[in-house]
Amino acid sequence: MPTAPAVVRTPSSLRLALKRLRARRATIALVPTMGALHEGHLALLRQAKRRASRIVVSIFVNPTQFAPHEDFGSYPRTWKADLAKLADAKVDLVWHPDVRTMYPQDFATRILTEGPATAGLEDRFRPHFFGGVTTVVGKLFIQCRPDIALFGQKDYQQLKVVTRMAADLDLGVKIIGIPIVRERDGLAMSSRNIYLSIEQRAVAPTLYRTMKKAAEQLRNGNDLEAVMADAAETIEDAGFSLDYFEARHAETLSPIHSIKDGPVRLLVAAKIGTTRLIDNIGV
Repeated sequence: MPTAPAVVRTPSSLRLALKRLRARRATIALVPTMGALHEGHLALLRQAKRRASRIVVSIFVNPTQFAPHEDFGSYPRTWKADLAKLADAKVDLVWHPDVRTMYPQDFATRILTEGPATAGLEDRFRPHFFGGVTTVVGKLFIQCRPDIALFGQKDYQQLKVVTRMAADLDLGVKIIGIPIVRERDGLAMSSRNIYLSIEQRAVAPTLYRTMKKAAEQLRNGNDLEAVMADAAETIEDAGFSLDYFEARHAETLSPIHSIKDGPVRLLVAAKIGTTRLIDNIGV
């Protein structure tokens, strides 16, 4: 059986474990997660191993990025299965704090970001979200002091927000975005996919298929506004409640009027039943 990675749950034990990892001037990669690991997470680990000599994975379901009506309490927690996957991946260290460790009594500090965090995408529908994300990720960077940190591109706006934060605060960590890992039918892998019923799961790949078609039409010179409107209608006709379907500048996330305005990313967020899915694709 693979050797289980070391697991630490307190800041003092984390510091000691990291000191040991760095004893031979090792480079450290951090892969932040909320657990419920799937093939998308494992792809991050494979990329981390190519870029660093030691791998640290954090598993922490962060309450500050969930609104009261969201699924913090029911978010999938699969600790034993996660640990087995991390052992197979030969991860060196797992940072697994509890809520009181990350947010002790009287905790009163947050990292607030502008720029890509106020692009009118996720922040428009989840105004609490990026304050929670940047605070916990900032803490993880300070606690773990990694050389690099890897994030999936599925949460594209989050990737841009974290990249901006790390640069603005001189945190000394290079942020690397890893392409989305998809099921065979195109659905972006997500821990929340387990919430989908059989019928909803059959419909869910419509998001990717519709974005892929829209991106092709835009590359072929079709009118941006018409393509986006047609794609949005297709998504809603499939049974989704659409939060947004937007064409944005791939780096700044600012609105565009033509694909000539710069590298373009299509981003979508939509609910099917009670499950909210997000996805994106480059043009």
